[in-house]
Amino acid sequence: MTRSRPSIADKRRTFHQLHQSGCFLLPNPWDVGSARYLQSLGFKALASTSSGLAWSQGRPDNGLPLAQVLAHLRSMVDATDLPLNADFENGFGPDAPTVANSVRLAVEAGVAGLSIEDSTGVASTPLFSLAEATDRVRAARGAIDATGGDTLLVARAECFLVGKTDLNEVIARLRAYADVGADCLYAPGVRTPEHIAALVQAVAPKPVNVLVGSPSDFNLSKLAELGVRRVSVGGALARAAWGGFMRAAQALAEGRFDGFAGTPPHGDIDKLFSARG
Repeated sequence: MTRSRPSIADKRRTFHQLHQSGCFLLPNPWDVGSARYLQSLGFKALASTSSGLAWSQGRPDNGLPLAQVLAHLRSMVDATDLPLNADFENGFGPDAPTVANSVRLAVEAGVAGLSIEDSTGVASTPLFSLAEATDRVRAARGAIDATGGDTLLVARAECFLVGKTDLNEVIARLRAYADVGADCLYAPGVRTPEHIAALVQAVAPKPVNVLVGSPSDFNLSKLAELGVRRVSVGGALARAAWGGFMRAAQALAEGRFDGFAGTPPHGDIDKLFSARG
């Protein structure tokens, strides 16, 4: 008897429930195969990675057009039974109405959640003003509500990633985004226990996402003690895969084959993917 797969509504309901209590890991696959492997390990939800996807296409992070990202999200949603949170960059639009339209298309792709950054992609002015950024989050909220409202909205303050490390500014931005309807708040680059605890307290009771993309003294229990609700890894898994590939390829370029040491057998990988066909 064929097991029925969860519907999009089921996945979104599950995703909201995960944000209500506890602390969970939200790993970031970059393609269908990596997504299915993560499901096999028992993770409860997944998130896409803009960098991992872009690198797989030979492009830099944030270097792909909306249509290509949407096609990727549709394939990732279909790949597993798990809710998928979309790394939706800055919403793919120069203004709030365009962001709203892009978000509508992402919701139609079946994602359970999506994140909107306040970064501009322009080196001289790396962040949208608070007013502009808030309008963009408000537009994303309106687009989600117009489609039924069950897609979770994550708002990101990119301050630390662009060298603006005033925690007061980060908090002001996250509170503003919460006030216009963000369900979950996220400030990538914030790493110290003191800063993380301050962010959690500042936006409570709304959940906070923390990024851990490099070796860290943290573990999930420590982050849970700080009040963090979910932990993602961004492009770290994709970088780990690239690291293995690059080491093996560089060995080949030197006429050596030792870069293949420690790789899983062909049959093990085939077995993983044969179960679904």
